[in-house]
Amino acid sequence: MIALTQRQPPNAAIAVSLTLALTAEERTRSRYRLETEDETIFLRLPRGTVLYDGDLLQAEDASVVVRVIAKPEPVLVVTATPVVLLKAAYHLGNRHVPVEVTQDYLRLSPDPVLRAMLEQLGTQVQEALLPFQPEIGAYGHNH
Repeated sequence: MIALTQRQPPNAAIAVSLTLALTAEERTRSRYRLETEDETIFLRLPRGTVLYDGDLLQAEDASVVVRVIAKPEPVLVVTATPVVLLKAAYHLGNRHVPVEVTQDYLRLSPDPVLRAMLEQLGTQVQEALLPFQPEIGAYGHNH
C-alpha cells in the first residue's frame, strides 16, 4: 500500500516510480483508493486539491513519486467562430457544466441534450476520446 499525501507541480526532470492515468473526475478527488496491477494506492491530499496533467504525487517520506496523467475519456469537442463559441460557453456556464475552455474549442462530457443545444447555436460538435481538464471555477471548486 502506498499513501500519497503531497502534490508537487510538474517536473520532467524528476524520476517517477509510477504513472497514474486519471479521468477529470478522478483528478478532483482528494481522498481516493486506486488499484493498479501491482499496488494499492491511497490518495490523502488536502481537501479541494485538483490534480492536473503532469502533477507529481509523493508519499510522506518521499520514497515514492507518482506522475499523474490526464486519462483520455469520451468528450464532445465544440468548435465555431469566436462569437458563437463565446455564446456556447455562456450557455454551458448557465447550466454549471464542467467545460474545458480554449481559444479554439470547448470540451465537455457527452450529453445528448447539450449537444443538441450546441448544434442549434451553430457550433460543430464531434465526439472524441481525449484528455479532459475542465475549468475549476471562479471560487476554486467544481460543480
